[in-house]
Formats: sequence, structure tokens, C-alpha cells
Amino acid sequence: MSARLRALEVAGERPYDITIGAGLLAAGELLGAGLRGRQALLVTDDNVAPLYADQVETALRNARPGLAMARFVLPAGEASKTLEQFGGALDALAELGARRDACVFALGGGVVGDLAGFAAACWMRGIDCVQLPTTLLAMVDSSVGGKTAVDLPQGKNLVGAFHPPRAVLADTATLRTLPERELRAGLAEVIKYGAIRDAAFLDWLEANAAGLLARDETALAEAIARSCEHKAAIVALDPFEHGERALLNFGHTFAHAIETAQGYGGLNHGEAVAVGMVLAARLSGHLGLAPAEAGERLQSLLGRFGLPVQLPPGLAPARLLDLMRLDKKARGDGLRFIGWERPGQARILADVPAEAVLAVLG
Repeated sequence: MSARLRALEVAGERPYDITIGAGLLAAGELLGAGLRGRQALLVTDDNVAPLYADQVETALRNARPGLAMARFVLPAGEASKTLEQFGGALDALAELGARRDACVFALGGGVVGDLAGFAAACWMRGIDCVQLPTTLLAMVDSSVGGKTAVDLPQGKNLVGAFHPPRAVLADTATLRTLPERELRAGLAEVIKYGAIRDAAFLDWLEANAAGLLARDETALAEAIARSCEHKAAIVALDPFEHGERALLNFGHTFAHAIETAQGYGGLNHGEAVAVGMVLAARLSGHLGLAPAEAGERLQSLLGRFGLPVQLPPGLAPARLLDLMRLDKKARGDGLRFIGWERPGQARILADVPAEAVLAVLG
């Protein structure tokens, strides 16, 4: 493997590799290594397809002559992560005549990865999926770990399945065309890993903020690799989110409520996570678990990366609380959040009083 590429393994019952580097979408042999049969469905969206879909198809066909390939293109955006579009992906697999050794290639951000992975999980009770993330957020979060889902009007990611990919290929060259807003959104998830597991990583992010925002490829590759190492370690220990993996949801209970309340048309996921992490740190302080200055430092760092740190106007705290009660991370014994004791030391907060949540939302 080229010295410019990085690879790490996600261990578990079905181990797989994450490969990070520039030019992977044109690397036919690496792409083709995920194929066990002669059929492939490329799932992407109408923003990404004009940029990279032909390149991926050409590389796959050159590497695997005789490959039968089809393409399913979603409208870009969270509003497409629906049961209707999921059904469209299944229809595309049916039209392809996909057999059990077929493979779905998910080319795009988290919406594409989640929906394509879910379609792969359900077709014939599970076929292979190769994740080809093209956003920073997808590279460090949704493409790794095998959580797939679609949204309902009542909440985000309520219908889904655990379905580990066969491989993840994160082509950092795609970040050159990533809109500025999406780059910053991905950096929110990068910051999350420092917040929950690695205080020294927060120091590194503070020192390298300018390079990351300027899209320095060395800095971005380092941030992606360190984030993926943290997620891979957690997923290997807890593949089905029965324990430690829940820590990855730091800020997400608040974030998903915000996204749902805005009809998936306001803050994007990374922006909502940034606000959610500030609220989670504030909740930890309100409950007497963490010093207020830790949350203030986190808020300052997120602001330095141009991320929102305040609850958007017009969202009623009572409505957000109701949505959090339906969140898939809730339990029968009450509201459940991920908080922290200090940077790098996250913990599960069970049976959190509604009054405490309303206090930080107000």
C-alpha cells in the first residue's frame, strides 16, 4: 500500500478495513476487492453523481470486466432519507436482479451511506455494502460502524439495522469539492472524539484549526485517521450499542430533536451536533458533574471552527423534550443523555430529570 494511504481495521465478528487517502475512487482494484459476485448497485445523490459516479463506475468496470452495474440517484439532502427512497433503492436492486453475492456501493455523505446501507441490510436479508464517503462527516462517523437507517416524520433514524460494511474507502480528494458548510459540519464530529475520549486530541485540534479549515490534506488525513481509530475501537467493543458505544452519541440526543423539530431543513447534522454538544456539556454542569469552564472551552473551540453554539430561535423547549423522549437512545426508565465529567471523559447519564433538560434548553 502507498505510504500516502492509511489503513486500519475495525475488529469484530465481521472485521473490515478503513482505507484513507487521495485517489481511492479511481483505484479499481481496491474498489473491486469488495465484490464477491458480478453485480453492483451504485447509490449516490444528485450533487455527488456528476462529480464522481462515472469515475467509480469506470474504475469498477475496468477492474471487473463483465460487471453488471446499475445506479440509483437520490435528491441530495436529509429530506431524502425516507422509506420512499429506501423503497426506490430496493426497486433498483430488483431491476438489477441482484443475487446474494451482489454489492451496494454507497457514494456520498451520511444520507446516502445510511440509506444504501439499510437497503443492503434488507435485500435478501443482507448483501455486501462498500461505503465510499465523500464528506468529512461521513468519513469520520456514519460510514464506520454499520449503523444504517432512514428517518420518519416523528424522528431521525427510527427505522434501521446494524449492518457492517465490507469496506470503507475514504477518498480525501473529494474534500476539495466539499462545500464550506459541510466541511465545518464534519469537523463537529471530529471534535466529538476529543470530547468523549481524547483530551489531547482537543489540544491538537486547537493548534491545527487553521490548517483544517484551509483543507490542508495532511491535517485532514490525520484528523480522519484519529477519529476513525477512536470509533473503530469503540465499535469493536460494543457493535450493537449495548454499552460504551452509546458514548458516540455525545450531543446527539439534543441534535436529533433539533433536526426533527426543524423538519430536517434547518441546521444540518454536524451543526446540530455542535449545538447538542454545548447543551450536553451544559447539562453535565447543571447536574454538578463537570466544571462550567470545560463547557466554555468546548463552546469556544466549536465557535472557532465556525459552528453554531446556540439553540436556533423558534424551537420550543417542551417540543424538543417530547422529541427526545421518542429518540431511539431513550429508555423506559427515563431520559438518557451522554454527558461528561471533563474533556476526554464522557459518561452515560440515565434517568435525567425533565426539569434539568428544560433548564439548559431555556
